[in-house]
Amino acid sequence: MTETLTRPAIREPMLPTAYTVVDRAIETGDSATLTLAPVGRPLPRFLPGQFTMINAPGVGEIAVSISGDPRFERILVQTVRAVGAVSRAVHDAATGTVLGVRGPFGTDWDLPSAAGADLLLVAGGIGLAPLRPALLGALADRTRYRRITLVLGARTPAEFLYRDEVRSWERRPDLTVLSTVDHPVPGWHGPVGLVTAPLAAVDLDPAHTVAFLCGPEVMMRFSADLLVDRGVPPERVRLSLERNMKCGIGSCGHCQFGPLLVCRDGPVVHYGQVADLLTVREL
Repeated sequence: MTETLTRPAIREPMLPTAYTVVDRAIETGDSATLTLAPVGRPLPRFLPGQFTMINAPGVGEIAVSISGDPRFERILVQTVRAVGAVSRAVHDAATGTVLGVRGPFGTDWDLPSAAGADLLLVAGGIGLAPLRPALLGALADRTRYRRITLVLGARTPAEFLYRDEVRSWERRPDLTVLSTVDHPVPGWHGPVGLVTAPLAAVDLDPAHTVAFLCGPEVMMRFSADLLVDRGVPPERVRLSLERNMKCGIGSCGHCQFGPLLVCRDGPVVHYGQVADLLTVREL
């Protein structure tokens, strides 16, 4: 039987908590990172991989992965890509803006289960945002893990998130960072192509590797297949899914993905749970 990741219970799941934007950093042409501080009592501590529902008053509510350091209990850090009216309103929220936040919701990466193993993180584009808390958590407790490898892909160099932080990660002797882009620009001297190319070159110990993947579904499917073909057990390959979430608690059904409700049964799932589903077009 396929193991299912679990999540902690939360209080008052439909009642937003007021958070103030205390910092806003531009990441790319359409993405910004907001640092949010609670006006009063904070939400429960999140686990890496979980998400919140952020409400822009008078506009609407969207699901956004938490991208901050899991060691900080009160502060929420969330990277938002502007793709519609609500995400644009959240993305554009200036310092001092008060937003409503619900959560945290969903399953997590289960970082402790990777203790004693090699940890491999594969991110495509904004997929680095949900992976960042797992990486920060692992680096903060570095001796619990063997090799840590981060594989990054983006369409262009300008679309990498957290560029200053990535450069600091590249300088660490206890972390391997491999980056590739689809379309190079003058000054880019790194690899060009899909993330599966550097991923295929990673030195794997399949029986002792745990992999976390986040990005476009086609990228995750091909990356997961590559890892499974190289001997990594499907239950040790975890993906973060994205669907149109409305309630966050598995009530409305908007995020149904085959037999799964992504807000309740995900967003983090084992590859064995969804391998067949990911081959169905427009599911």
